Amino acid sequence: MTVDLVVLHEDETLLVLDKPSGLLSVPGRGEDKQDCLSARAQAQFPDALIVHRLDMATSGLMILARGLEMQRTINHAFSNRLVNKTYTAVVDGLLAPSSEEWQLIDLPIIVDWTNRPRRIIDHDLGKPSQTRWRAVSQDHAAKTTRLELEPITGRSHQLRVHLMAIGHPILGDALYASPPVQAKAQRLQLHACALELMHPLSGESLRFFSKPPF
Repeated sequence: MTVDLVVLHEDETLLVLDKPSGLLSVPGRGEDKQDCLSARAQAQFPDALIVHRLDMATSGLMILARGLEMQRTINHAFSNRLVNKTYTAVVDGLLAPSSEEWQLIDLPIIVDWTNRPRRIIDHDLGKPSQTRWRAVSQDHAAKTTRLELEPITGRSHQLRVHLMAIGHPILGDALYASPPVQAKAQRLQLHACALELMHPLSGESLRFFSKPPF
């Protein structure tokens, strides 16, 4: 990819970047997987360090810490669920919109070891995983629904697995959607659209937004 680094916020403690779909968060295995958001950030900000990730196919907001001390501080905030994240997704099927009521998906997730990197629901061995969701709008012609999502836990592929598990996979999802649902979109219709946290030094409430590109 050749998309420039999109910096939404920069100070001495953290960066907020807008990751495009199709770009890794961190380097993968092999020379062809070294281009990633963290490498691009470090080329411009040498002290930038990862504190969380987005799947390669997911776009949207990511925080990077400036230096080891801030990385520990912000990691602590994530671990203690002091960072609020909101996603937008477009899923297959019609779910009734509600302006107020959030629904909860509470299904344990584990790695599908024979089909990595896929994850599956496993009520015996899976790790506790919770996602809040609410329907925002419907497209009756396409038979799709736009959702807001708030992950309570932070398992890999959590939103994708949970929505697949309730019968409404995300459009364009090459891992968890059927071929017809994959074909409804040219990319995964999942975007990290909002982040809220307390500034590590000042304690000020920070809110960042990124409009979904779909």
